[in-house]
Amino acid sequence: MSESEEVVETRGDQHVELMTADANNDGKTDVWVVDTDGDGKPDLFQFDTDGDGEVDITMVDLDEDGKPDEVVDGDGGHPPAA
Repeated sequence: MSESEEVVETRGDQHVELMTADANNDGKTDVWVVDTDGDGKPDLFQFDTDGDGEVDITMVDLDEDGKPDEVVDGDGGHPPAA
């Protein structure tokens, strides 16, 4: 993690990947949707916006209301599962 990236708080520490997507059909994952507290609902969303295979934007929905509570550049301290 670079100095400019910050760790974002999530609801738990289980980090179960619920869904991945290849939005631009280049064969690499561009979107990761993660459940961090084990309740089956997503609360961590990560996006590769430039197709380099690295997370560019992380959004956290702490109260799981469908609206992001925090958006940061980079992986937010939560790299996707390899």
